[in-house]
Amino acid sequence: MSKQPINRRNFIKGSGALVALTTLGAQAMDFKKRKDPYRVALIGSGWYGKSDLFRLIQVAPVEVVAIADPDKNMREQAAALIAARQKSGKQPQTYNDHQQLLREHKLDIVLVGSPDHWHALHAIDAIKAGAHVYLQKPISVDVIEGEAILAAARKYRKVVQIGTQRRSTPHLVEAKKNIIDTGMLGKVSYAEMCCYYHMRANGNPEVEPVPDFFDYERWAGPAPKLPYRGLPHRRWWRTMMEYSNGIPGDMCVHMFDAVRWMLDLGWPKQIYATGGIYVQKGGISTTPDTQTATFSYDELDCVWNHRSWGTPQDPEYPWAYKIYGEKGTLKASVMKYEFVPHGQGETITGTALYEREEYPEDLTEEGMELHAAPATRRQMIDFLNAIEKGGLPVADVEQGHISSSSCILANLSMELGRPLVYDPKAMVVVGDEEATKRLRRPYRAPYQHPDPKTV
Repeated sequence: MSKQPINRRNFIKGSGALVALTTLGAQAMDFKKRKDPYRVALIGSGWYGKSDLFRLIQVAPVEVVAIADPDKNMREQAAALIAARQKSGKQPQTYNDHQQLLREHKLDIVLVGSPDHWHALHAIDAIKAGAHVYLQKPISVDVIEGEAILAAARKYRKVVQIGTQRRSTPHLVEAKKNIIDTGMLGKVSYAEMCCYYHMRANGNPEVEPVPDFFDYERWAGPAPKLPYRGLPHRRWWRTMMEYSNGIPGDMCVHMFDAVRWMLDLGWPKQIYATGGIYVQKGGISTTPDTQTATFSYDELDCVWNHRSWGTPQDPEYPWAYKIYGEKGTLKASVMKYEFVPHGQGETITGTALYEREEYPEDLTEEGMELHAAPATRRQMIDFLNAIEKGGLPVADVEQGHISSSSCILANLSMELGRPLVYDPKAMVVVGDEEATKRLRRPYRAPYQHPDPKTV
């Protein structure tokens, strides 16, 4: 039977994990001493786009020169908030059209915080305009979009960091260094990932006129233009598969990416999923409320479960992953981790790092996720390091593509009712012409789907 948990502050004292944390702080100071600010633009000025931008402002000298968003009210509000946060006090220029923004400004960095169906075009246009890109996940709504973003990043030699910041979450970095990398789990042959949040927006809002401050035509962009039922911001657009990849594209991508990072995994050998709308049938939402997906590797299965109804399997870990080894189990979430040994030994625990004292402005930011802010700051520092020193960032676009497209393939497997094997070199689903055709979503005219061979 295990003894009382070892507190992580004692466990990592003098260890590589603690050194990693303090080193990041030193790197942040170096960036703050930079004389010339990075010229930055934000495409998509909603909640998370602004949150990413404000974390960047906290760790480096930045001049936000422009923002683009089809909601005039949102972009004007964002411009005022940015002026209050950046050192110059200047308001960025605002645009409805991101392409006009890119034509009129020479930029070092573009942050993309738009809805998923715009990610590929926004990212590729920014890369081709000469900017490095911080791109929110999932990087795309279809697999070929992801291949095209990757191809553009490599062709134009730009750093593209993805917002899968579990790779920079201090207590998870600690768990990887001290539990996974030291072999404390032994052979790993099973991983569970889950989300049991009641996060699926649902209902039957009335069709209504589009307000004059919102360009719905541009917001829909390459995706289907569904009847307008009110502003689609925050959670509503995510409930429609026409604009997203459902809960797997929103939540599984984080946990699957974290497991792949922890265990150094590439593309799954096979992906198989089941699910559908089993319980929440009353609204117009098209995203599944129940889903199980298995990402298979050699002698290892990584299994995802989500339900947007009912109770979580483990209330301590409602959105999490658990890695099972022959010598013990690692449980991890955005809030904490636990290593539980098999047989003799002590449980080791760690908790999320907060930086309230160092960044008091976090406490008054609307919608702020205090536990996630340190991870995003470190993700931004890593992004800047890759820009300045070369090499790939911790959440490089290729890693984001694998995690995002695996979730997209899980949705496709569920829809087709069969397992899928994706060949990233040939960009086909092996032996499945129907699935291969569906790797590329049809675009609404006049938008053109990006081609990884000609991007």
